[in-house]
Amino acid sequence: MTKNHIISCLIVDDEAIAREIIATHLSKIDNIHIVASCSNAIEAFNHISNQNIDLVFLDINMPQISGISFAKSINSDIKVIFTTAYRDYAVEGFELKAVDYLLKPISFERLQKAIHTYFEIHGEKEQPIKTLNDSSDFIFVRSDRKMIKIDFKDIIYIESYSDYLKIHLKNTTVITRETITAIEAKLPKSLFIRIHRSYIIAISAITSFTNEHIIIQNNAISISRTYKKEVLSFLEKF
Repeated sequence: MTKNHIISCLIVDDEAIAREIIATHLSKIDNIHIVASCSNAIEAFNHISNQNIDLVFLDINMPQISGISFAKSINSDIKVIFTTAYRDYAVEGFELKAVDYLLKPISFERLQKAIHTYFEIHGEKEQPIKTLNDSSDFIFVRSDRKMIKIDFKDIIYIESYSDYLKIHLKNTTVITRETITAIEAKLPKSLFIRIHRSYIIAISAITSFTNEHIIIQNNAISISRTYKKEVLSFLEKF
């Protein structure tokens, strides 16, 4: 593969929001061209028959023709990165020699790693990832079997319950199955700060603070010993 080789991709997923998330992530990566975004395998077959496709981002659990069946039916030269909300298909996915297997909700960092794996397979030595900035102002999280867009400006604070999170927004609360450490990595440090193993807060939502608590909308949230020095040092700069 040459430095300027463009990777032609298909996105195949029956969920429109899932396709949008992958497309947004891919827009940040050099040498990637999205040929089409397909809602089913039949539509994807038509593109593969008429165009040269290098890589497919493929959902597994789709109606009519599953991602597994689709992957088995296409030319082995076309590489596949599986995307799914279910862990159960991982073994079968890797038996098909997939480049990677991504669990939804898919973060940019995790997709970036999968793309690096693809480039390594093809001997690409150049760095394909563009320099990122803080222009993204939202994330997607899975809740009630769908992907929900969360604008950073609407987040007040995030509360952890083991493998679940409550994301407290200005007008509602969203519950998602994710660890607080995983979501912390997706949030811009200029807007959010972790003050406890169970709490991340929006800096703009702070009403007041003491050495022990941060007040947000009349809620006093404890600053843990682990984070106290860092948190107070940060807040005292304002």
